[in-house]
Amino acid sequence: MTKRLKKNKYSFVNKRNHGIFANMNIREQKSPLNIKSLKLIYIMKKFILMAAVMLSSMTAFAQTKQGSLTVQPKLGLNIATLTKAEGSDPRFGLAAGAEFEYGATDMVGISFGALYSMQGCKNEGLTAKLDYINIPILANVYVAPGFAVKLGIQPGFNVSSKISGDGWSANSSMFDADAKTVDFSIPIGMSYQFDNFVVDARYNWGLTKVWKDGDAKNSVFQFTVGYKFAL
Repeated sequence: MTKRLKKNKYSFVNKRNHGIFANMNIREQKSPLNIKSLKLIYIMKKFILMAAVMLSSMTAFAQTKQGSLTVQPKLGLNIATLTKAEGSDPRFGLAAGAEFEYGATDMVGISFGALYSMQGCKNEGLTAKLDYINIPILANVYVAPGFAVKLGIQPGFNVSSKISGDGWSANSSMFDADAKTVDFSIPIGMSYQFDNFVVDARYNWGLTKVWKDGDAKNSVFQFTVGYKFAL
């Protein structure tokens, strides 16, 4: 097993197949779970994009107060995958942090914050664990009472890049993968506020390659619940 790990330590990226697990000497078989996961991700992506387009066509409603500043601690779930990683399953991980929002107008808010985001994917007993500190910068347009659609840019900073597998010894079960330090993505989504609670659903569309070699990019659905209060 030690020889196998040493042999495969630098083979997470297959330049020909563009998959992070393609050279890991794993049996190439796609389980029904993989197909179901892909269908789920496709449906969720379509739902968020369609909802954002539909809501953006509605008349805007005042939801923020111009010049106001609020803070929203939030906690939630990531359903993360990597593009170009064929046959992989999502990695479910934590999303936690806080976002500030400034009322640019009574109908538009500009938010910025910091979120710890657990990302990556799974493939045949192996897990790519890519954790980031993401800095979402968003324009929030309130299109109906309590509802907002949002779009922006999100730089992220990799704080942990590991590969783990079932059945490995404690000392060799996790080792560094050569991931890039900085990541960029486009977050698009919507939120609903009732009282001070905010339910947020967004899709983070990766723009930059995760690995220094290969074409894999982050693809993350993020669902959070926060509590907003004025400063």
